[in-house]
Amino acid sequence: MADTREAIVQASHLPMSVIIVGIGNADFSDMQMLDGDDGILRSPKGEPVLRDIVQFVPFRNFKHASPAALAKSVLAEVPNQVVDYYNSKGIKPKVPCQFQSSRQFGP
Repeated sequence: MADTREAIVQASHLPMSVIIVGIGNADFSDMQMLDGDDGILRSPKGEPVLRDIVQFVPFRNFKHASPAALAKSVLAEVPNQVVDYYNSKGIKPKVPCQFQSSRQFGP
C-alpha cells in the first residue's frame, strides 16, 4: 500500500488517470483512501498528490445496473482530471479559430 501511495503521488504530476474497479465483497477501505475523495492522499513521506487522479468504484454497487451506469461512474472524474492537469501546467485551451484540422470534411 505504501508503494502504491508513492506511485500515485508521483503519477499525479503526469497526464494520467487511475481507475480502480473493486470486484467482490472485500473490504475496499484502502481503495477508497487511494481515491482521495475523503481527503488529500499523501505518500508515506507526507508529500501530497498534486491533483486527484484516482477514481474507485465498487462493482457491487452496479451489479443490477446497466453497463452505461457503471461506465458513467467509472469515467465521471476523468474530464476534470484532464482539465486539472492542463491547468497545473499553465496550458490554456485553444479557441476554435486557432485550431486547424488536417481532416477534410464534405465532398
